[in-house]
Amino acid sequence: MPHWIIAAAASSDSTNPFQFVTDFFKSPTWHFITLMFYFLVVVLWLACAYWVFKDARRRIDDKIILTVAVLTGLVFGPLGLIIYAIVRPPELLADRDSRELEMQMMEQRIQEESRCSFCKTPVRDDYLVCPTCARRLRSTCAQCGKPLEPSWRVCPYCEADVRGAPAAAYDRL
Repeated sequence: MPHWIIAAAASSDSTNPFQFVTDFFKSPTWHFITLMFYFLVVVLWLACAYWVFKDARRRIDDKIILTVAVLTGLVFGPLGLIIYAIVRPPELLADRDSRELEMQMMEQRIQEESRCSFCKTPVRDDYLVCPTCARRLRSTCAQCGKPLEPSWRVCPYCEADVRGAPAAAYDRL
């Protein structure tokens, strides 16, 4: 015999055919389920606020903006998490600092390349000798007369072989 027939026969003396449903919603089991649901909502709410705090601390260095971001996560919960995820800074503070440090190092390297290797005076790329210490910076190509870097083996302008350039050409004049 099907289960619904047994349930209907057992509750035939009652006027409400859904009495077992209303009894379930009045039972301690339903009360426990609702309390667990509220508990999980509170845990989810606090977890969203905690995640916003942890992520904002890694991305934002201003304390006021950090506080506003955390309060957004705390007050609005999962919706605040979505709002924060949309407006948060795109890069971490550590990534930004390392990028800035890398840029400074590259600028410093570029500045070092445009200095005399002996006295560190700033020189232009077309100088053959340092104007301060008179040290030879570059030699000239024997065929076309263009300036050559000391590390070049071939003149890039006329394809002349420059490996035979004397080493003394890079000393003082």
